[in-house]
Amino acid sequence: MKQTELHLSESDRLALNAFRSKGVHPAREVNRAHMLMALDSGVGDATICQVLGLGRTALWRTRAAYRQGGLEYALHDEARSGQPRKYQTEQEAEVVALACSAPPSGRKRWTIRLLTGAARERPGLAQVNRETVRQMLKKTTASPGAS
Repeated sequence: MKQTELHLSESDRLALNAFRSKGVHPAREVNRAHMLMALDSGVGDATICQVLGLGRTALWRTRAAYRQGGLEYALHDEARSGQPRKYQTEQEAEVVALACSAPPSGRKRWTIRLLTGAARERPGLAQVNRETVRQMLKKTTASPGAS
């Protein structure tokens, strides 16, 4: 395996030593710190991969990330955008207001299934499912049916 040298600055070396010895960090970040320190010490790629139980790609990406953006960029994952919200605040407020209203006739309290059925009758909420309604209510202190 071809090895490309990596030399850490003194400040990065001190920061990595502190990172590895203190606090609780995700395993991926700790492995990246170990990789960078091993690369700086001149340990071969194959040895690092074998000892840490990682693939070559992880090692190559960590090395490239350090060169591209420095220590913080190499250690930590970038934030991910996640899935966009399906329902806006106004629609969530409608569901919460519905849960706070009087239950349907013949019922003592709202259930999640009843709320889902009633919410589906509202414009913009025709496709809402039971789990989404539950999560909307969980964000608040509302409890369906509690008086």
